[in-house]
Amino acid sequence: MAANKDPELPDYSGATVPSYAATSNAQPTAKTEHKYALETKGREWLFIHVKSRAPANASLPYFVEADIIEGSVELNLDKPESVKGVTIQILAGATSVGQEEFIFLDLKQDLWPTGSEKGGKLDKGKHAWSFSFTLPTKVEAPTDMKGKITIEAPPSFSERASPAYIDYRIVATVKRGALKPNQTLTKSFAYMPLVQPDPPSKLRQMAYKDGTELLGPEIDIDGWKVLQPVKVKGKLFDAKEVEIECTLALAKPLAYVIGAPVPLFLTLKSDDEVALDTVSNPNAIKMHLVRSIALGSDAMEERTERRSNTFFQAGVGQAYFWPAMEGGKEPGKRVLRGEVEVKKSIKPSFMFPRFTTRYTMDLLPFSITGFAPDKKPTALLSEPVKIVSKHIPGIVPRSYAPPGYKKPVESDYNAAVGYLENGNQRFYHRGGFA
Repeated sequence: MAANKDPELPDYSGATVPSYAATSNAQPTAKTEHKYALETKGREWLFIHVKSRAPANASLPYFVEADIIEGSVELNLDKPESVKGVTIQILAGATSVGQEEFIFLDLKQDLWPTGSEKGGKLDKGKHAWSFSFTLPTKVEAPTDMKGKITIEAPPSFSERASPAYIDYRIVATVKRGALKPNQTLTKSFAYMPLVQPDPPSKLRQMAYKDGTELLGPEIDIDGWKVLQPVKVKGKLFDAKEVEIECTLALAKPLAYVIGAPVPLFLTLKSDDEVALDTVSNPNAIKMHLVRSIALGSDAMEERTERRSNTFFQAGVGQAYFWPAMEGGKEPGKRVLRGEVEVKKSIKPSFMFPRFTTRYTMDLLPFSITGFAPDKKPTALLSEPVKIVSKHIPGIVPRSYAPPGYKKPVESDYNAAVGYLENGNQRFYHRGGFA
């Protein structure tokens, strides 16, 4: 994480729903006040005041699982007016391009009149009512069978060119008489469920705490998932057929926190030393964190075959590697350490009816001058992983890249695997929330 950055708070960028930094507990030390107004004929008269975790009042309000949303609604009338009622709502809905939004969260409070009060005419001047909502951890979402399921509330999701959106918002409504339309003030906010991974191995916990090197899979057996080796065949310098065995190890557990680096271990073996030297160049190794969005009635089902118009993949991060300090170069063998940064702009994994987001770590064929792989540009290895939002208290992963290490320029994952050619990236454009 960047220096002097509060890990409780999200980063914000552009007009989309802000990106999220991982959090470590449910309540911040301070809250930011936001104020929004509805203007009529050049005069502001309806206001929402709300407190959130956002870093500044100009940022989108930000809340996490089980937070209490507190604030007030204010009317400033320039003359007495007839009003049937004033309400405040917390609404959340999901939609995909070309489909109507379905609402899965609707919390409502009648602010005026209440109790012994009677609706009717409000005097000129200011009127204010406070409100308080506790965000639920679970919501009811409709299914295709015209039923409902209870499921964890998903995170906010809004990106430019995204095929689907999840919008949380605060809505203040002033109800008028039969001949006058109601007037509403709506403001979207960002929401994050809190999910933390299982603890890493004791040896990795000690390394994070003491600032010592991570031990590899040969020593820290509990700390790594070693994938089945895969053999890559290709032609070296357009002349010689060679074969290279790749063994990838991912840090366990396979649940990674937003904003933190993921440790990797890559072992390459071959009888050809020149081939090993060629493909062990860090620039030759193309490994990506890949996000998959599944839409439609089967979105929550685990399946390998999906229709291209309801399944969207994109690279959201590329691994970088460097030679291991010890045992990095032996006859017939090269060992590299690596990391992939889970960027703060990445949304966590979630399962939701008709809209589910998953992640995999994909190792693509080597790409470097002098080596031409036989395999088409599809993943050599693809391992499902989970992206989560909350650090384990006291355990914060850190980067082990060598001092002064310059990360290679990220390549375009979508172009590398040919998605632009095969039509699997049929994204639509929609602007983010204001």
